[in-house]
Amino acid sequence: MTTSAIRIIDINDAGGNVVEPAWLTAAETVHRQLRPHLPEAYAEKMHRVFADGGRMCVAVRDERVIGVAVHRVHENTVDGVQMYVDDLVSDETRRSQGVGRALMEHMQRLARDAGCAKFNLDSGTQRQQAHKFYFREGMVITSFHFAKPL
Repeated sequence: MTTSAIRIIDINDAGGNVVEPAWLTAAETVHRQLRPHLPEAYAEKMHRVFADGGRMCVAVRDERVIGVAVHRVHENTVDGVQMYVDDLVSDETRRSQGVGRALMEHMQRLARDAGCAKFNLDSGTQRQQAHKFYFREGMVITSFHFAKPL
């Protein structure tokens, strides 16, 4: 196991423009560990997500992406201004090494700076190990998420 520090790199500027295209490309393999269904045209898909308010950051150690997070700030009637995390994944070979915590701390700092009152995410019911991590990070279950394919 390496002992070098984890760096967090924001892929977008405040306007959603990609300012780190090489890191976006490098994020794909780890991102697919959580979202294998992402289309082959990964960068095009992510640019559409960014145009709709999504932002991405990556955790890097030894110049390799070891974690990916996609998040967005928006306002709704329930929580007011909030950060919602679309995706949070640590490389499966790097779990329990502080990657998820580093990404969460970075996103929560961004959320506070943006005036967010809440930090929210959904997690698939089958992801029990992720749920243990979220509980350790002080998150609580506040609702059920319902979906229906159209």
